Amino acid sequence: MKIAFICTEMLPVPPVLGGAIQIYIQGVLPILSKYHEITVFSVANDKLPSRESKDNVTYIRVQRENADDYINNVKNEITDEFDLIHVFNRPRWISILNEVVPNTALSLSLHNEMLLPKKIEPEMALECIDRVKFITTVSKFVADEVKSIYPTAESKLNPVYSAVDGNKIKPFWSEDVVQDRINMRKEYGVENSKVILYVGRLSKNKGPHVLFEAMKEVMNSHPNAVLMCVGSKWYGLNTPSNYTLLLQHMAKELKNPVIFTGFLTPDEISKYYNMGDVFVCTSQWREPLARVHYEAMAAGLPIITTARGGNAEVIEEGVNGFAIKEYDDPKAFEQYIKYLLDNEDLAIDMGKTGREFVLEKYNWEITANKLLKIFETI
Repeated sequence: MKIAFICTEMLPVPPVLGGAIQIYIQGVLPILSKYHEITVFSVANDKLPSRESKDNVTYIRVQRENADDYINNVKNEITDEFDLIHVFNRPRWISILNEVVPNTALSLSLHNEMLLPKKIEPEMALECIDRVKFITTVSKFVADEVKSIYPTAESKLNPVYSAVDGNKIKPFWSEDVVQDRINMRKEYGVENSKVILYVGRLSKNKGPHVLFEAMKEVMNSHPNAVLMCVGSKWYGLNTPSNYTLLLQHMAKELKNPVIFTGFLTPDEISKYYNMGDVFVCTSQWREPLARVHYEAMAAGLPIITTARGGNAEVIEEGVNGFAIKEYDDPKAFEQYIKYLLDNEDLAIDMGKTGREFVLEKYNWEITANKLLKIFETI
């Protein structure tokens, strides 16, 4: 089949600036393109040509002033040559594309709760659900939320988890990365430290301020504990915001070092996972299922996360991590961080189990093969 992937208007594909959706698309393309002719539409970027064909995939990147401008520019490129048009996270675009290709199969990939009434009018949502052949979701949580609002969507919903390349992010005990771990920990002056690792945007809904608060007592009881924050306020940007300035102020009040790396590309991030001892995700919003969980598991790190949205779907409590119900309580995070620091052998065993989960359940081949089976249903 000829299949078009229409990415969101925010970031380009390949994910030179990061982005969970962009990483998802790029992760499945090598496998999908063996069986289908894929064209990926995404936003233009100075680092990438407007058009190129690479590894059996065609990329078309268009300009945008805003979301409407973007989809209109994509619409101008769309023809009825495609057998399927798969739209990522923008249910509103289904009706727009339907005007151009009314006889072409359309489908939707949901990476957030984009069918909530506050996001899209119920009438338009129902029209979207009726028009698409199927809907994939990055978690059962997202699928269940759609079903609870629009029961008629149930037969079209297909949770397909994201994944990670276990050859790109390896566990810190792997022979391939042991020396890198030593070198980088030395570079940052944390050779003899326990590194609590946060990876993600520095925004209030991601909750790093809760982690900073928890680290007060962690650092008081564990003099060798340090905090490393990988990320910035937005993809590709290191300009400060009021919130990042708040975090920097909170960092100065902590007893031990806090390291801010700033923005890193997906390719750069892997080696920072290898510096960690404990991974913490402090999502305060109903996170669909943050992909950092897959990356942390690939790196062999025990996970402390929040039982918000779909995050807990990849956590077996006490086996590869912990999902905290008291998601906004620093004391809860403090308790679990201390527990893992005080039980190093257990923490390592949990990290090894997480690594096994990635190899067995959360790799791109599994994700892509699930998509292939769904594509065959049209």
